[in-house]
Amino acid sequence: MSTRKASLKDKETNNGTSRYVLERCASVNECFDISFKVMLLGDSAVGKTCVLVRFKDGAFLGGNFIATVGIDFRNKVVTVDNVKVKLQIWDTAGQERFRSVTHAYYRDAQALLLLYDITSKSSFDNIRAWLTEIHEYAQKDVVIMLLGNKSDMVAERVIKREEGEKLAKEYGVPFMETSAKTGVNVELAFLAVAKDLKHRAAKQPNEPKFQIHDYIESQKQKSGCCGGYM
Repeated sequence: MSTRKASLKDKETNNGTSRYVLERCASVNECFDISFKVMLLGDSAVGKTCVLVRFKDGAFLGGNFIATVGIDFRNKVVTVDNVKVKLQIWDTAGQERFRSVTHAYYRDAQALLLLYDITSKSSFDNIRAWLTEIHEYAQKDVVIMLLGNKSDMVAERVIKREEGEKLAKEYGVPFMETSAKTGVNVELAFLAVAKDLKHRAAKQPNEPKFQIHDYIESQKQKSGCCGGYM
């Protein structure tokens, strides 16, 4: 028994690929080839935690729950072009008193999903302030996506989709409306970001840049869904 264990250990040590995989597998479903850090940003109560839970677990976090304090994270592995991409998704508190905490996490994030609530004018008005913070604290080449959340709340809507599209176009970032309750566009938002990050990491010198806007549009046409694309 001990001889067999030693032999297996030597094999793992000598086989770089095997060891690489083993070090990145907490379980069979946790294996990945490359990892990226993604942050969810936006005012308190725009639905950041609900969007994360919808993407991670496919469930809606309805009812009353405790607001995020400071910062929390969850992992999910997705497949992009046959590559296992691990997204380490950080859920941040939107309250002003926690901003100094979340600022420290900006610099090593590869992607930022910035959310507002389509039923809250203040959350939309504060997007410019959030973008100012992002440009101050985040990496210059960070992937940014603007999401207008709670698109299922049609009767309570105060921010038109066109307003979100206009703001996103002004800052040159992709835009979608999402619903953590129904799941509309939630998975697509994360997969589009994962695909962009994967292409950046594996890009060859003469390979054209991945166009996230075009990818989102192509997925819209495949699904036949309107859902708030830009």
